[in-house]
Amino acid sequence: MAENKKQVLVTADHLQVYFKGKEKRSGVVKAVDDVSFDIYKGETFGVVGESGCGKSTLGRALIRLIPPTGGRVVLDGTEITDLKGADLRKMRGKAQIIFQDPSACLNPRRNIRQILMEPFEIHKLQKKMDVNARIEELLQLVGMDTYVLSRYPHELSGGQKQRIGIARALALNPDLIICDEAVSALDVSVQAQVLNLLQELKTKLGLTYFFISHNLNVVYQVSDRVAVMYLGKIAEIAAYDRLYEKRYHPYTDALLSTIPQVGESGQGTRIRLEGEVPSPSDPPSGCRFHTRCPRACEHCSRVEPAMREIEPGHFVACHLYDTETV
Repeated sequence: MAENKKQVLVTADHLQVYFKGKEKRSGVVKAVDDVSFDIYKGETFGVVGESGCGKSTLGRALIRLIPPTGGRVVLDGTEITDLKGADLRKMRGKAQIIFQDPSACLNPRRNIRQILMEPFEIHKLQKKMDVNARIEELLQLVGMDTYVLSRYPHELSGGQKQRIGIARALALNPDLIICDEAVSALDVSVQAQVLNLLQELKTKLGLTYFFISHNLNVVYQVSDRVAVMYLGKIAEIAAYDRLYEKRYHPYTDALLSTIPQVGESGQGTRIRLEGEVPSPSDPPSGCRFHTRCPRACEHCSRVEPAMREIEPGHFVACHLYDTETV
């Protein structure tokens, strides 16, 4: 799925992440099931989908916070799937994560200086650089004053805590940052500020984002390309402007129709998804999407579709379209 003119930073190759059910009869939860894509250097790759579709699990598997069950992950030309020890720690410097809840990911017993010192302590960089100067630089990058260094997380607002989380993620000059619902816990006005900050940092530092969100408007605002995910599978991948203008997969069409768009009648037109969401421990046989697909066919219920490149850079998992006939 690579384009020759763009440098691939991350490759997920038939990636799988399975979990055992709580009971023997629950079977296996296929949180990420045979997913493949490339992330290009300097882009924002957005992932959108319903709750429980596997977005966060996929993001964490890309940086080995969750070990993959199968498949490969290649970061900047190095396969990281089986890295251990010092090699894994070295990889952490190239890939970081911004978590959803800033209150939960900051140690309440440590002040902000100590929290920002953690990456340098873990990677034993105190004697190799001026850490205090670097911490002040990080605060400047995220638009905060040095007076917060003596504060504790509970003394900061939600937006300030998320900025500290961003500063910590930037500490080791990573190439890739996983944004796992990075603004969903913030007020709307603060969301806009943090999104603008992320965009500025991306341009200034040449960052690459894997941006996870359930908010379709946020994904539309920040992403260069978007992947639509459902029950561990990817339905469609395309440039954000292309996807919103013309989508091929019926599930994508139904999902994106939920974005409010006022028409002449004063009401938005929405496509209703029929049926309940199947359990990830007992997914439908054949096509993962056919039980909730507005245009499902009998063939879809029997055969699992493969990703096809319908147009240059536009990939779809659907039996309704064939590259030979489109």
